[in-house]
Amino acid sequence: MEKLSRKNFLRLGAGAALAPTAAGLIAGPAFGADLPATAPDDPGPGWGQVGKILQNTRPPQFRPRDFPITEYGAVADGTTDATAAIAAAIDACHRSGGGRVVVPAGTFLTGAIHLQSNVNLHVSEGATLLFSTDPAQYLPVVLTRFEGAECMNYSPLIYARDCENIAVTGKGTLDGGATWETWWSWVGPSSPDAQALQQMAEDGVPVQDRVFGAGHFLRAAFIETQSCRNVLIEDVTILRSPFWEIHPVLSRNITVRGVHIDSRGPNNDGIDPESSQYVVIQDCTLDCGDDCIAIKSGRGADGLRVNVPSENILIENCTLNIRYGAITIGSEMTGGVRNVFVRNCTIGSPNLYFGLYIKTNSVRGGYAENIYLDNLQISNLTKEVVSCNFYRSEGDTGSLTPRVRNVELRNITVGHARNAFSMFGYPRSPIQDFRLIDCTFTSIDDVSEIQDVDMSFRNFTVNGQRITDPAQLL
Repeated sequence: MEKLSRKNFLRLGAGAALAPTAAGLIAGPAFGADLPATAPDDPGPGWGQVGKILQNTRPPQFRPRDFPITEYGAVADGTTDATAAIAAAIDACHRSGGGRVVVPAGTFLTGAIHLQSNVNLHVSEGATLLFSTDPAQYLPVVLTRFEGAECMNYSPLIYARDCENIAVTGKGTLDGGATWETWWSWVGPSSPDAQALQQMAEDGVPVQDRVFGAGHFLRAAFIETQSCRNVLIEDVTILRSPFWEIHPVLSRNITVRGVHIDSRGPNNDGIDPESSQYVVIQDCTLDCGDDCIAIKSGRGADGLRVNVPSENILIENCTLNIRYGAITIGSEMTGGVRNVFVRNCTIGSPNLYFGLYIKTNSVRGGYAENIYLDNLQISNLTKEVVSCNFYRSEGDTGSLTPRVRNVELRNITVGHARNAFSMFGYPRSPIQDFRLIDCTFTSIDDVSEIQDVDMSFRNFTVNGQRITDPAQLL
């Protein structure tokens, strides 16, 4: 395998030549104190870890008993508030030992839905849960995370905390109702409330005192599980979310399969496992207003305080169309991300930016390691196949040096992209052991940007040219 260790910033024109060195290599920076103690050539768990993930991630089972919401007063006219009826059905199901709370065909208007253990909220084919856009319907406030910081805020549209064996299933539709006249008008990470929350986290304000909700403008996720085990989200269609769509937090044994998300509002990430373990995402189709699948683990002071990584995640047989990163790690990743496996996915459209998007810097910190991508068909990207820039957003202005290492792309076919790579490590913390094996990038428009990256290639072709040295990409 051809090898390159890169120390200095390199951005050369298409015809520029690289100064020769011994054995055709460029010496890279040594490991620093900020990096893991394990050896730089540690191959990580490899694809053998997938069997363990599948063994430990099994959907919950439910008693064969149904609780139709219409028997508790819900009316399928799209205007009568069914919130109380749904809550009563969930409570009855839970108290009886569990089963399915069934939403039959028709449109039911509702506010926040709070699941309980052993409850499967089953949205039947032809059924729509239409969620109110009145913020008061999502009070009182609950424990949640907003962009990686914990707070007391509006309830997610479907919410569970400290539950076991819960599900949202069925061929029906979950419609968040969000528009630019309602939830989406609250957009902006630079908003006063978002800034205030991050400052509270930095100042160590207790979470119970970080109260937002009424009079504030932090949007809630669509489906969020807080500290839950054994979760299944299956087959539903999700439309018009206020914010992130599916957001497991501090949760374990999560299965998301057969879900179709078509929600193109601001920050409408598709599936965001955060500080969660053993997550399997299968057979989903995502058309999102932001990242399709974004793996997170908290931000800044809260990420350090909670300090729980996201790990042991399998993504397979998905179609990822719109809009930013198809597979994203970060930008809230202070607690770290490791052991992520992506295979057999179809990616790309005229509206998708990146294939693999790793977002961090010295303010966000964290680590991304043992990231494996195999057999991905990427049709079209408007930007890079891989983007990983430690100088993005706040840049190198913090004390949390990030680490990215052991990233493997194997059997990746790219039809068209603007660039192959935009990758910037730090001299003190290079991007380490980034490998491409048996990959073909057919039509790449422009040169790559590479700084402080250790790369290696085996059977890698770009625009019909076999790449044996990253200088050929610059």
